[in-house]
Amino acid sequence: MKIPAAKGNPEMLEEMKQTLSVIPGIEEVIINPATGSLVLHYDTDQHDEFHGHLLHHTGGQHQPPPTNEIDALASKIQQEAEFLAENSHTARVVVDFFKQVDAQIKTGSHNTVDLKIVLAVGIASITILEVGANAATPVWVTLAMFGLNHLIEANTPKGADPDDETDDAATANAPA
Repeated sequence: MKIPAAKGNPEMLEEMKQTLSVIPGIEEVIINPATGSLVLHYDTDQHDEFHGHLLHHTGGQHQPPPTNEIDALASKIQQEAEFLAENSHTARVVVDFFKQVDAQIKTGSHNTVDLKIVLAVGIASITILEVGANAATPVWVTLAMFGLNHLIEANTPKGADPDDETDDAATANAPA
């Protein structure tokens, strides 16, 4: 783990080492003040427990960097919510409620689904219910289906089409 603020600060790294060393599963912590980094060696059999304890011991500050625009937007919203929650009891209650709901969704789905996905599916479902099934298919959906169909046809092996085999057999059996 690189900690830019700890570069050249062995005291900060030593403090972090002491904090992380108590987490079950961590076998060794190596610090490097010159680069401001920590190397954690941990038991891979305790991977899930390790990440749970790491999150608990760092106060939720250990978050992987966002990998796409949705994660980046969610991260910004979460940071703003935390900022507001520091100054308002009501905001703290709301933020803690949604964190708890998100954690329950992740736990129930074995970390496959989170609140972002549930929210998106919910909005899409409500939209479909409001608009109804009688609405016209959007052009982009039609074009996407058309493109997917042609992609599948283009990648189908020549002999896989039963119509081709029938035509070839009929041509071979026809009298000359």
